[in-house]
Amino acid sequence: MRPVNTKLAPEAIGTYSQAIQCGNTVYLSGQIPLDPATMQLCSEDIKLQITQVLENLSAVCEAAGGSLAQIAKLNVYLTDLRHFPLINEAMSRYFAAPYPARAAIEVSALPRGAQVEMDGIMVLSSK
Repeated sequence: MRPVNTKLAPEAIGTYSQAIQCGNTVYLSGQIPLDPATMQLCSEDIKLQITQVLENLSAVCEAAGGSLAQIAKLNVYLTDLRHFPLINEAMSRYFAAPYPARAAIEVSALPRGAQVEMDGIMVLSSK
């Protein structure tokens, strides 16, 4: 088991790692739309929040030696499922077929007042 950390994504705001690698599987902790430089929400705009979350996930994937293209399972948490079409729109910019398996769940609240959070499981290519 190896922790994965990068300064290009927000530091953990609790007792967890940004990701943990076990063999060629990387378990990505939830990312909320914090700007890694300021540790503050990037914006109140949900579209910008979704983009920041995907940028944060991408940075952690790269720190583990992979990319968003290797995410096998993505979990999306929204405080309002009416924003679900915006998730599909953003994913079409960040992912290509075959798209990861995905769940989208409405929750009552997220840390720091975020409107979106995503976590996932990435599988690195065998070398």
